[in-house]
Amino acid sequence: MAALRTREVDPGKIILRTMTMDDIPDIMVIEHESFSLPWSEEAFRNELTLNHFARYLVMEYDGGLIGYAGMWNIVDESHITNIAIRMDYRGIHLGERLFKALMDWAIELGMQRMTLEVRVSNIAAQSLYSKFGFYPAGTRKGYYSDNHEDAMIMWCELPNQENETGEEEGSEED
Repeated sequence: MAALRTREVDPGKIILRTMTMDDIPDIMVIEHESFSLPWSEEAFRNELTLNHFARYLVMEYDGGLIGYAGMWNIVDESHITNIAIRMDYRGIHLGERLFKALMDWAIELGMQRMTLEVRVSNIAAQSLYSKFGFYPAGTRKGYYSDNHEDAMIMWCELPNQENETGEEEGSEED
């Protein structure tokens, strides 16, 4: 059996933008490629229309969606809900680029910490998250309903957003 060939991608042609309702059919393809328990179309519609904590990014390339990521922002913390890249576009650091864009957006929105859950068996994802400063902080026993696998809880302290003078937003001199 031949190995899956990863596509060549011109990084300058990648577009990151906010997810819209029109993106949901393409998101569903990525969801089913990526997860054993994919979210439903209704779940994404609810995220975009009813959940005022939710923020979602999509990654476009060559006229099509190739990835997406989401988070819930509550007070000063972001909780990453999901991140996925089309199978044909994996292995070329696009997940890292999307993850970094999501973190940058959280910082722009004034978030101070970020958290996520990841399967304890998903060493590749844990390694990616560790690259961005995430550290293990606990376990959720039997978190995944498909096989009752535990989830590792990971956290990251986000840097404070600075204004153009290099001072932290909201700081005042005496």
